[in-house]
Formats: sequence, C-alpha cells, structure tokens
Amino acid sequence: MRHPPRMSALLTAAALTMASCALAVTGPAAGAAAAPSCTVAYSVAGQWAGGFQGAVTVTNNGSALNGWSLGFGFPAGQTLGQGWGAKWTQTGSAVTAANESWNAALGTGTSVTAGFIASWTGANTAPGAFTLNGAPCDTGTGPTPTPTPTPTPTPTVPTPTPTPTPTGPAPTPTPTGPGSGAPELGVTGNRLTDRNGATRRLLGVNRSGAEFMCVQGNGIFDGPVDDASVAAIADWKANTVRIPLNEECWLGLDNIKPEYRGTRYTDAVKGLVDRVLAHGMTPVVELHWTYGQYTGNSAGCADVHASCQKPMPDARYAPAFWTSVANTFKSDRRIVFDLFNEPYPDRATSTAEQAWSCWRDGGTCPGIGYEVAGMQDLVDSVRATGARNLVLVPGIAYSNDLSQWLTRAPGDPTGNLAAAWHGYNFNTCSDEACWDSTLAPVAARVPLVAGETGENTCAHAFVDRVMAWFDAHALSYLGWTWNTWNCSSGPALITSYDGTPTSFGSGLRDHLRALN
Repeated sequence: MRHPPRMSALLTAAALTMASCALAVTGPAAGAAAAPSCTVAYSVAGQWAGGFQGAVTVTNNGSALNGWSLGFGFPAGQTLGQGWGAKWTQTGSAVTAANESWNAALGTGTSVTAGFIASWTGANTAPGAFTLNGAPCDTGTGPTPTPTPTPTPTPTVPTPTPTPTPTGPAPTPTPTGPGSGAPELGVTGNRLTDRNGATRRLLGVNRSGAEFMCVQGNGIFDGPVDDASVAAIADWKANTVRIPLNEECWLGLDNIKPEYRGTRYTDAVKGLVDRVLAHGMTPVVELHWTYGQYTGNSAGCADVHASCQKPMPDARYAPAFWTSVANTFKSDRRIVFDLFNEPYPDRATSTAEQAWSCWRDGGTCPGIGYEVAGMQDLVDSVRATGARNLVLVPGIAYSNDLSQWLTRAPGDPTGNLAAAWHGYNFNTCSDEACWDSTLAPVAARVPLVAGETGENTCAHAFVDRVMAWFDAHALSYLGWTWNTWNCSSGPALITSYDGTPTSFGSGLRDHLRALN
C-alpha cells in the first residue's frame, strides 16, 4: 500500500534531517580524550550460522580530517561480504574501510559509523587492533551475540532449469495431497508446488507495522504480534501472512533509535515469523521502505531515510538487506521473500522503456537521484547466499503493471521466481478486462501472487471480484491489511486484533472460510 496511516505524521524535524546516512557523523562529546588520536567501538548486530552483521564506530580525537581510512584485521579468517557507509576492501585478513565522498570530513571529537556483512567459520573473534590513517586507536568492542540456531534444512524441491520460459500453461502436477502446515514452496511451470508436487496457493493477509513504526521512533510493530493475534489470523482460515520490513531498521543504521534497530528489530521479526509458522501459515518477508532521496513525481516524502515508499530500492543498502535476510532465513524454505513493495520508476521516467530498464537493471535511472538496485541485483543478492526460497518479483506502477514482466524478468539460477501484483479499486488495472489482457498472460507462464488487494470503500465489492477472478485462475491473493485502522484510509481488515472484521474485512474472511 502506498500510504499507510501514520506514515509521516509522527516524524519529527530531527528524523527528517538528511545530514547523515548509514555512516552518521555526530558532534563532539564532552570531555573527549586528547590522546590517543582515535577510539573505535566494534560490535556485532546479528549473527547466524556462517555469517554475521557487524559495525565499527570510530571517533576522531585528533586534528580534523578531510579523508580517512580505518584499518583492522579479522583474526579468525572471517571474510568480508558487503558493506555500507564506507568503501570496504579486504586483502588476506586485513580490512580497510575508507570514507565515501559524502562523509570524508571527520572533525575533532566527531564519530562515524560503518556497517558490513561477513562470513565466518569456527569462531567469530572480534578484531583487537584498529588504525585511523595509520595511527593506532583505543578499542572498545560491543557484545557479540550467541549465534542464532538455524532450522535443520529439509530436502529441497527439485526446480526446473532456469531460463527457458515455458511456451504455454504448464500442466498441474498430479497432487499427492497437500500436507498440513506451511509447505516448502517451489515453482513448477506456472504453479506453486510443495515438495510432494501438490499445487499450493498463498491466501491470507498482510500484517503491516514493521515498515514504519521503527523509523518513526514508535516501536517495532503497530499493535500486538503475540500468539493470540497470530491465532486470530489463522482462524480466518488464512494460510499466509506477508510481513513488510524497513531496511534501515533491519540493518541497524544509527538514524533509528537503538531499541528499535539491529538485533532487537531482527529478533522481533524472527519471532513473528516463528509464530506464523507455528500456526501452519506461510510467512512472506518483504522489503517495503528504503533509503534514497526522491522528490519527483508522486514522491511520498522528501526524506533521504527509509520513511516512505521510494520509487525503487537503493543500491547502497537494499542488496545488503537481502543478503542479511536471506542468510537469516535460507535454511527454511517455508519462508517466502518478496523483493520490493511497490516500484514506481514509471512516475520518475518519461518512457516505459526507461522505467522497465530501471526496474530490472537499476543503476543511474532518469528522474531518480540515487543509485538504484534493480530486481536482478536483489535476486543476485539472495541467491549468492545459497538461499533457494521462493522469491516474489513485483511489477511497476506500484506493482499494478505487469505488462513487460515476462520480457524483462530477472534471471534466477534456481528457477524459483513468481510475479507479484497489487490491486486496489483506485488503481489503473482494476477490472476484469485489464486482468484478462495483462495478468492472464503472466499467470499462464509463471505463478502470480496478488501480494496486496483491497479497497477504500469500507466494503468488499471490489475484492470480491478480485478473489473471483484469481480463484478462477487458481492464483494467490493477500488482503491489505491486518491492522485496526480506518478502513476508508487504510484500508483495514479488522477493528480488533482478536480478528473482528471491518465490513471490508468480512468479505475476505468469509471467502477464505468458504474455501476451507
């Protein structure tokens, strides 16, 4: 959804500052020591089997610098992956983080923070010595968390060789009967299938909150996400819950309050994912709000930070987000990845050709003032971790336009991509004629999921039509949203987290129950 409630109303002027990014520069601290010339704090924000997310904060105690280079060594064979807030390099065990052009100035008493993702085996010992422009620094390392146990991998679903695209609808496999609980999902032709070959559909709701509460400084989720609230979703006979996320909160960037970022945020998300799975439903983790200043046509905010929907994901942090998320969840193929909420490069560019090229390949896109990560970049980030989870790839025009999805689709070595579409009564593609002409051809070739559907009428006439069309084509759909908002501005499915529906939500609830 483009404009969830509370999207910007609670942002303060301080939260709107654009003077700092992931590499934040802060003012002098009282009583800063004159010697040594620098102090470094090293911390691990999150750790999983084989990988971790780290950060270094260096304070300049000496003369002001215009250009800096932080050096240290990984003592246990750790290998640097992706980084942000600095230009990261590694030679042998030696690691260097050099300033970007936008944060080269490091005044006396000021600090700068940079983050990274790296791999480890055996031990993840913290570095013991750091230098700033060759001068030794005092050190203070933050706590290293205990590695989070990962689920025992289960057998993977055989997938077709990628890239020849089927020339027509694939026959539905002879089902052996879906098992109970959330399935491991793969792609067979134009169907989602479990490891027994049975066709599956994702039918359920969105649980909004984690994309905006943290960046607004108000919490992590909007309302309860405890077992009772998840059980209420399952009571609607939903089998899927989509969970929108914020990249700055997940990566632990320092414009987010400490209590809502990094490990605290990721642990909260993992807890919700576990509860969704415990109730037999499929979790869909999705990148919703991202970094990058955009003030052009249809801009949601002027803020550089991840405080609204941007036209495309950013190259600075979005690949690192998906590297971290994929490493966190890759051992459990019941979890689905949704690459980016609602791309709208078409509002920034002058032609459809430019919009779709930006969508797939990223880079420098007309009308967008930051470096863009295209859908291919994000697929590559996920697959580089070894994750074989199902990936949903949205279209343009706020995911409402799939007209060139088939010809522009990113490559995937696992063959496990599905198309994602969003449909509301106020969108351009909002009737059966458009669905027949633009959605049906996509659905004939690849699985199609309506990741969001809803209406701002506080009724369900439109979603009834969406569900009827998608049912007739054996497709998947998720209602927006399981939050207690005003159904005419949300729209919202419920008035209470015990599952009491709005008049709009009753249409989805009753339909899901009828299907089961």
